[in-house]
Amino acid sequence: MTHDVVNQAPPRTGLNEYLTNPALVEAVARYGAQWAAPELTTVGELVGRADFQRDAELAEKHAPVFSSHDRWGRRTDAIDFHPGYHRVIGAAIEHGAHTSCWSEPRPGAHVARAATFMLFAQVEPGHACPVSMTHAVVPSLRLTPELAAEWLPKVYSRVYDPALTDPAVKTSAIFGMAMTEKQGGSDVRANATRAVPAGDGTWRLTGHKWFCSAPQSDAFLVLAQAPGGLSCFLVPRVLPGGDRNVFHIQRLKDKLGNRSNASSEIELDGTVGRLLGEEGRGVRTIIEMVAQTRLDCVLGSAAGMRQSVAEAAWHVRHRSAFGAVLIDQPAMTSVIADLQLEAEAATWTGLRLAAAHDSDDDESVAFRRLATAVGKYWVCKRGPNHAYEALECLGGNGYTESFPLARRYREQPVMAVWEGSGNVIALDVLRAMAREPASVEAVDRELSSALGVHAAYDAHVTATRRLVAAAAADPSSAAASARRVVEALALGLQGAVLIRQAPAAVADAFVAARLGPDRGLEYGALDPRLATATIAARA
Repeated sequence: MTHDVVNQAPPRTGLNEYLTNPALVEAVARYGAQWAAPELTTVGELVGRADFQRDAELAEKHAPVFSSHDRWGRRTDAIDFHPGYHRVIGAAIEHGAHTSCWSEPRPGAHVARAATFMLFAQVEPGHACPVSMTHAVVPSLRLTPELAAEWLPKVYSRVYDPALTDPAVKTSAIFGMAMTEKQGGSDVRANATRAVPAGDGTWRLTGHKWFCSAPQSDAFLVLAQAPGGLSCFLVPRVLPGGDRNVFHIQRLKDKLGNRSNASSEIELDGTVGRLLGEEGRGVRTIIEMVAQTRLDCVLGSAAGMRQSVAEAAWHVRHRSAFGAVLIDQPAMTSVIADLQLEAEAATWTGLRLAAAHDSDDDESVAFRRLATAVGKYWVCKRGPNHAYEALECLGGNGYTESFPLARRYREQPVMAVWEGSGNVIALDVLRAMAREPASVEAVDRELSSALGVHAAYDAHVTATRRLVAAAAADPSSAAASARRVVEALALGLQGAVLIRQAPAAVADAFVAARLGPDRGLEYGALDPRLATATIAARA
């Protein structure tokens, strides 16, 4: 009998990850993308299958392998991925997780694409990096019509082809990005990579990039110093005619998490590039891409929270201790409910931001300029501790690599680091507040829309307005309180969205747990009078 397996949860497979996620289903409907529900249901079934989840596990376990040369000594700069990785990213592209909102625009298209992206990222986050960058490159490409005409049809393609071949004949493309350098990091204006005109309409780039994401991609946006200042260039891996561009991968980064995704250092040495946007306005050109990837960091963190709480809830519904099923024990009910509150707040916030990209009217543009940075700062920072608390619900099982929450715990910090770590984002918020007052007014209108329902929320909005006003009154000292300002704005934004859109039980509990006077510092410290069982059931 010692070999009988009892009191262990069955595998959490065969579930539809869309239909079992009520917050995602509700937000998709609320923000104008109900028309996408059949396709999202199909994707939810796909990513919930045991074979898909096995591919996700294998892609993480068998990290990409870099080979600089072939057996005869020829430089190849090749990266080999596990077949599971190719199956995962191929499915994501087939279902439009990359560029469907651009290639098939309609009301709610950005929301539908965001939900699709989240479903795939929930199960396998590493492939989401090149998927996100391919999505995000579209606004930057549009700045140069000639390059847009050449490359947009390729990035809109639903075909995934990992082979590096002549771009003149290849019908699809994945994009990467290379901005940061070892001496600069987030200070991209300190870039030392140089670009000189070649006289034929192209440029030659020389330099070392400290982080190049997804170096197996077909093309990249690269920042380099041109005679007219820091500029943005499109650098293809393969040149027209089929010759390889000079794109020397120096090594793959050995990362804490995100291991299925190849991140690298690269050397450019007379590498062919084409100017994208205006010379000397490279940051302005690539910031269009950065804004989109920041949104995807929010979506990816929210997807990770969904995986974490769903796995935790599954375990405690199938595990008994001390004579009762864990979920029925009040202390555990409170933990799962609190984890679910965090995941719902992140999900609703992410899709609210995506909805702001479905319109280019002045209000939407102003709102998303500030709110995306605010959401990116807060949601991504909440991810790691959320993953840890969910992992703890599984006990020793959670701490083993056989269960997905160990790799999720290692994964979540990258979202907070990518596209601007905490201080970079917080200072960017201050800059937006100072330079674009319309963005402050748009976010304030969002906060105002939920006033009069909860006294604690109303008090939080009042305090937030004081912080914003103080920062505006003394810009020279505002940096010291930047994080306080952004945190207050983020909690206010989440509260407003939930009060207006989410079920009352969720909104009431969020305000009490995050804004109320007796809020706790750890997950599970909820007022027992809240509807914890109802909220936990949504996990």
